[in-house]
Amino acid sequence: MNVFIDTNILAYAYDLSEPIKREKCFNILKEVFSGEKRAFISSQILGELFYTLVKNFRKPLDKEKARIVIGSFVNSPNWVKFDYNSNTIEKAVILSNEYNVPFWDCLIAATMLENNIFTIYTENESDFRKIPGIKVLNPL
Repeated sequence: MNVFIDTNILAYAYDLSEPIKREKCFNILKEVFSGEKRAFISSQILGELFYTLVKNFRKPLDKEKARIVIGSFVNSPNWVKFDYNSNTIEKAVILSNEYNVPFWDCLIAATMLENNIFTIYTENESDFRKIPGIKVLNPL
């Protein structure tokens, strides 16, 4: 199954203040990094992850450690990375307006849909369930 991974799942794998969520999410990442599974992320997810690591944690990572984390995703062949473009942004705006979902979530959904990925691992069930064509799996 092709699964897109949302920022919150990636971030929990590094969040020492959430040990139960950390373990579940770490195991997902471990399966991908080891090559047992393949997963999909976008440049947006990598940017959000960096910001979360250095700004949103109770004990933020320093920027160099966060750079290493981001680099591990960038350099791994088991993480398929997608970029978005102006057409993706336009689709995200349409989705946001039509389904009353935050733009940044719609940008993830639009990126997924244009790359034929229809399933997402996320904790944010309420927003992604509103978008037709997206199946939400919450591993937490």
